[in-house]
Amino acid sequence: MRQRNTDPARLLDAARAGDRAALARLLSLVERGGEGARQVGRLAYPLGGRAYTVGITGSPGAGKSTLTSSIIGHLRSRDEEVAVLAIDPSSPFTGGAILGDRVRMQDHATDPGVFIRSMATRGHLGGLALAAPEAIRLLDAAGRETIIVETVGVGQVEVEIAAKADTTVVVVNPGWGDAVQANKAGLMEVADVFVINKADRPGVDQTRRDLELMLDLSELGGWRPPIIPTVGSSGAGVPGLWQVVQDHRRNAEKTGVLEARRQRRLRDELRAIVISRLDARARELCGGDRYDALEGDVLERRVDPWSAADELLQGLGG
Repeated sequence: MRQRNTDPARLLDAARAGDRAALARLLSLVERGGEGARQVGRLAYPLGGRAYTVGITGSPGAGKSTLTSSIIGHLRSRDEEVAVLAIDPSSPFTGGAILGDRVRMQDHATDPGVFIRSMATRGHLGGLALAAPEAIRLLDAAGRETIIVETVGVGQVEVEIAAKADTTVVVVNPGWGDAVQANKAGLMEVADVFVINKADRPGVDQTRRDLELMLDLSELGGWRPPIIPTVGSSGAGVPGLWQVVQDHRRNAEKTGVLEARRQRRLRDELRAIVISRLDARARELCGGDRYDALEGDVLERRVDPWSAADELLQGLGG
């Protein structure tokens, strides 16, 4: 039996040559974190920079996966290749909503021009907030020029990941208007494009008016998020949606917003990595004989908590 290749450099070469299994194994390394993920990251980083990422987020049940499937179909009709990263921090890798997403996109599963991957938190140091950018860079390095990042929910992690895309699409449904205010803090600020999905249902006009009002009350830059009605199950409105995504891309490139956004993402990621590693080191310090002794001193009021912490934190300088 031939031994499975586990060398990241060889796997990356194979993935760039079109080997989907090699790409899947590399993504598994990224998900697991640790030295394997770091090695993949070091190899992939200088090879990227060409892919355009589109984040798709919105409340559960908005039809994001069905809409994503229709977008894939539209891109493939234009002979464009696409990768999809489905994000769900709460589900295990082999079940729950993640498996549901794959079922909805199964029509594209055998298409060599489509690569779909689900990603959960698993054991990655720092969780999805650190693993997702690495996965996106890997897909970029493997030659995928369009990467769709679809989130299952609208928790803080999911919204943050979607908002770090080049274009962020927020999906709502007719009748969502009453929830606009409740969701404004998370979704209104990250949207480059709004989609009213399931637009064959009543309430589209009212939802559009609600969104327009919220946009009127928001501080917008040079780009006002368009509001596009779609029916993900039939693909109605999807070509128009993708045209608006391209319009946003051209605007962001022309105004310098795209480059500024990408640089900000890298700055934020660097800080997040430093904080995550320091947090891990600090947790290591909060255990063992030395910690137990200092904790006892604090409890017996021989040492105040701040002085005890200062003594422990000296270990971070080593």
